[in-house]
Amino acid sequence: MTHVDFTQIELEALATHYVGSKLREQEVKLSSELTLVDADTINYLLRYLILPIKTEEFYHFHHSVNIDMNEVFKVVAEIFENNDLLLQNSQSLAKLLYDCSTHPKVNDGKLNIAHFSNIEIDNELVNAIGIFKSETDAPFIKMEEANDGFNITHDFGFDLKGIDKACLVFNTKKGEGYKVLLIDPLKGNSEARYWKDEFLQVEPVSDEYHQTNQVMGITKRFVTEQIVDDMPITRTEQIDLLNRAAGYFKENDVFEKEKFEEEVLQEEPIINSFRDYKQDFQQAHDVKLDDEFEISTQAVKKQARVFKSVLKLDKNFHVYIHGNKNMIEQGKEPDGRKFYKLYFEEEK
Repeated sequence: MTHVDFTQIELEALATHYVGSKLREQEVKLSSELTLVDADTINYLLRYLILPIKTEEFYHFHHSVNIDMNEVFKVVAEIFENNDLLLQNSQSLAKLLYDCSTHPKVNDGKLNIAHFSNIEIDNELVNAIGIFKSETDAPFIKMEEANDGFNITHDFGFDLKGIDKACLVFNTKKGEGYKVLLIDPLKGNSEARYWKDEFLQVEPVSDEYHQTNQVMGITKRFVTEQIVDDMPITRTEQIDLLNRAAGYFKENDVFEKEKFEEEVLQEEPIINSFRDYKQDFQQAHDVKLDDEFEISTQAVKKQARVFKSVLKLDKNFHVYIHGNKNMIEQGKEPDGRKFYKLYFEEEK
């Protein structure tokens, strides 16, 4: 797992521009000078820009033909080669983003391009280029002394809780498209794809986090959505499958395809159905998943939240099933009422 330490991070330079919606014929306003940041404000700015960035899943720039045809990659590489070109190249990035801002739900906002130093990544000190878009401002109250009393007014600004969209590019692994971290709260939504897919053109690095996250996600969707279409299966059997899958990833350090199929899926019809589902997913999403990889504990913790072992019975009962499916039986009364019978050895 890649380790990133922002403890000693320093802001070297910053350029700010306004990028409107091209569809709504708003402008792109380019600054002709670097942005000045008050010394007392720098720590707040770093908190706003950097603190929300999660360091589990890494991306890298890509292009279907040649990485050098990725415009953002080219501009970022030029900044790394000559830091004095930050302002000029930040203007290029603002224009590129503007050209991608054609979806009706894309918001206008301030675009900040920052050059950082002293970031430690896997015991290596590197520089980084940050691309940040602030779209959502919020009102705040100001209480100021005036003569013998106070005046209360309001203003608008950006909440320190988090940036709207961010991309942090580390000056390492250039030949592989750099190492990149993202923030995009709307990722997956069509209006947000312009940021990751059209503007940045990045894709996940196929490391242990990505592999674990993908296989667990595929397993969960297969058990909860696909398997019921392929074969008769009860809700308790689905939950039992989810429990076995979650247990496999929690108890093993390495994912092995055959061992996973034997211990979790167990039955040949289910194994064959899962193989087909996984293959279709990989082709549809252009994802390559290995038959063996190290299991990421961070990805397991993230996915564990959606591996729910809850049997919901109307609005009256929620039954949490964590173990042996043979300890629960389903039945039906002569009058049509359904029931579950639970067996246990001791009450706690």
